[in-house]
Amino acid sequence: METKMNTVRILTQGLLACFDEGLTDASGEYVNAEVSAAAWNGRRLVLASDKDVPGAERSPVFAIECRDGEPVPESLSFYTADLIRTAAKYEDFALTAEGGHMVATTGFDRVDTASADLHHYNRLLCWPADAPQSPRLVADREDDGVRSSVGLRTELEQALGAPYFKIEGLAAIPGRDGEPSRLLFGIREVGVDHANFEYACRVVAAPYRMEGDALVLTGAFSVFYDFDPARWADVRYDVGLSSLEYDPSRRQLLFLTSFEVTDADGEDRVGAYLWRLSLDAFFNGSDPELVLGEDGRAFEFTEKAEGVAVLGDGRLFVVYDPDRSLALDPVHERDSRAPHEAPYTLLTLDD
Repeated sequence: METKMNTVRILTQGLLACFDEGLTDASGEYVNAEVSAAAWNGRRLVLASDKDVPGAERSPVFAIECRDGEPVPESLSFYTADLIRTAAKYEDFALTAEGGHMVATTGFDRVDTASADLHHYNRLLCWPADAPQSPRLVADREDDGVRSSVGLRTELEQALGAPYFKIEGLAAIPGRDGEPSRLLFGIREVGVDHANFEYACRVVAAPYRMEGDALVLTGAFSVFYDFDPARWADVRYDVGLSSLEYDPSRRQLLFLTSFEVTDADGEDRVGAYLWRLSLDAFFNGSDPELVLGEDGRAFEFTEKAEGVAVLGDGRLFVVYDPDRSLALDPVHERDSRAPHEAPYTLLTLDD
């Protein structure tokens, strides 16, 4: 199904300190870095952990400068605006198609219809790329003192035809032929509930416009793109979408699809695949290209890749969510990471 050679090369693999070494939570347990979102805001790399990072001066969302593609530790800063700091389970970020604002989404996979207790798991946020202290909620509403975007669940449920879903990807793309820009939600899970679902690689699109610093959704949500990775013989495991990124310089979308399985020998396996798709091919509903390694076979990450960002120089920065595992893949110089560290890979993608 690949129409051209497209090869990824690993440049660097390292560890990023996401907060203070030895940080503990209220119960005395070490706080674990589980990075699930990444995007380049034009000047800095913005990342998020899908777990809380305690302390009023800290946040699950933070930014860091990169030098020659690698993080500069002393430049790390936290995004501590209340709406950002108190949201739960960040899954992805996107730079608007217009380039001036960041958009962030949580998973939207948890809701309590009888109360607002879980509404903070349902937030779609937007802020000026250079002013994270001024976030705004998209589709803002308040229930029992909790502000959220939970009302968007209705639009997403109708588009997907299912009461349960999980967002893990987010991108913003320019319109075509005079159409408005679109916000794209990458869907990983679809089903009846969190115990009865199927993995998916589905994209729900919604038109939007910027009104000052506010992102306003302007039309119906619809499933715009869908593909089944099982059709590719080189995809060895059942996967679901884990990140979505738009590369404006190449006018293409990047998908990460990850797996967490137990193999035939009873061994736990985690990993991911990278895909690319030109914007024209996306609009036409064409197949994506499975990215290859230098050996000409499908490139398979050996860790659970959950975020991909296109840096200013076009290189790719991939982050992983190791859950609570501290063991590292043999490609790293160390056998294990500290809880405050997150593994990353710097890649280049050749046509």
